[in-house]
Amino acid sequence: MKNIQFRLLLVFIIFLNVNNLSFAQDEQTLRQANNPLANIKALNFHNFYLPSLYGADNASVNQLFIRYAQPIGRVLLRATLPVTTMNYGNGQYKSGLGDFNIFGAYLFSNPAAGNQFGAGPLLTAPTARSGLGPDRWQAGLAIIVFMATNPRLQYGGLITWQTDFAGNGNTHTNAMNVQPFAMWQLGGGTYLRSSSTWTFNFRNGGVNIPFGFGVGRVIPVDKTVFNLFVEPQYSVYNEKFAGAKFQIMTGINTQF
Repeated sequence: MKNIQFRLLLVFIIFLNVNNLSFAQDEQTLRQANNPLANIKALNFHNFYLPSLYGADNASVNQLFIRYAQPIGRVLLRATLPVTTMNYGNGQYKSGLGDFNIFGAYLFSNPAAGNQFGAGPLLTAPTARSGLGPDRWQAGLAIIVFMATNPRLQYGGLITWQTDFAGNGNTHTNAMNVQPFAMWQLGGGTYLRSSSTWTFNFRNGGVNIPFGFGVGRVIPVDKTVFNLFVEPQYSVYNEKFAGAKFQIMTGINTQF
């Protein structure tokens, strides 16, 4: 728990001190910093701390998602590897890698357009430590929309669906994640954000719909763009889903 709190505190300290940096910004840089279809290499670190869970009053979870995006022509490859720590509430912990996920989204719209649309196949490999994943190969589809013609408001969504098709585990999967997101530019690189992910488990009818509201800051430094943010997220609807009642998302995105 101390390591989790330290990482969260470190992000807050960096975020609160970015006003001391001197840099030039333009509207295009601000918009592209939150564009999931940007034709730019990116390395992102997103940390989710879940202190309150449905169905497990004394348990907590921390998940660090390491993501890398690589454009190849009109295709954007995005790979994600999670690192999970579970606190079972009785003094016992389990930590390890989660399932490796990759998708390739083909950009159907003009790369220079303000509004963009991409879609493509998705694959999840069973790399998780025992107990931290279903131990099943999964495949599906990813769809991304990004609307950025308004210099103040950018919005869009990421939809992923996947189901299992092979593996040793007995837990079968068929689920869809819907992540609507919106960013309101306040000026000077600071923006308000909302980007929580809704989960629909088609296997058992489980649903979890959180709502998030946070703040971020875009910081161009030489040829690298840093994007720091924090976003608390509350579950506003839950049915038969063992997910988070409340979680804190912190992140550092880099585009280079």
